[in-house]
Amino acid sequence: VVANQTGKIFDENVITIVWARRFAAYKRANLLLRDFERFLALVNNKEFPVQVIWAGKPYPEDFGAIGIFNDIHWKTKELPNCAILTGYEMELSRLLKRGSDLWLNTPKMFREASGTSGMTAAMNGSVNLSIPDGWIPEFSKHGKNCFIISPAETDASDEQDQIENDNLLTLLEKEIVPMYYQKPKQWTAVVKQSMEDVVPLFDSNRMAREYYEKLYTTTNTKTKASKDKELEVI
Repeated sequence: VVANQTGKIFDENVITIVWARRFAAYKRANLLLRDFERFLALVNNKEFPVQVIWAGKPYPEDFGAIGIFNDIHWKTKELPNCAILTGYEMELSRLLKRGSDLWLNTPKMFREASGTSGMTAAMNGSVNLSIPDGWIPEFSKHGKNCFIISPAETDASDEQDQIENDNLLTLLEKEIVPMYYQKPKQWTAVVKQSMEDVVPLFDSNRMAREYYEKLYTTTNTKTKASKDKELEVI
């Protein structure tokens, strides 16, 4: 997919980070690039190489999101191990989740309603690297089944982005990337734990079963109890 869209050839043995979803300002697709010199040091590290893919599309008149997409394109177009893909259809989503090692999620705190792509990414063996927003707090065990980017203790947008960019890069530099290359058994354990933890609570079977039990079974029981009570009165 990367080669078809960009002509770049990625290495399946290199840790691959994917940010893929609708482009919107609050989702901060370009948070990883905020300290660009530090980002370059990360992706140009020959000892611990890193690949990054962005994918998605902004709404046609969301000019802020279009600007973010273009910013990523121009900053990374000459980097052989970074790619930005257009579109985020079901087939592309499937390939990215199966082919990534880390599923990056960087919304502003309290703005993400759920973030369902991270659920299916985990089911496909991609480890979540995320701000603790949306569905993540219900699932996360940092360093066990995912990695959590520490949120800033401020609402000032520019300062928040700066702090969380620093926290994200530090996490990648000091913990995640070294674990991937130097502690493969520990990395594999995180991947397996992520897959084991996500399915029982977040797959569609659980959802359908819970809907049935809470909406229909409970309602039917209450209705029967009401009818029995009416008969007693009569």
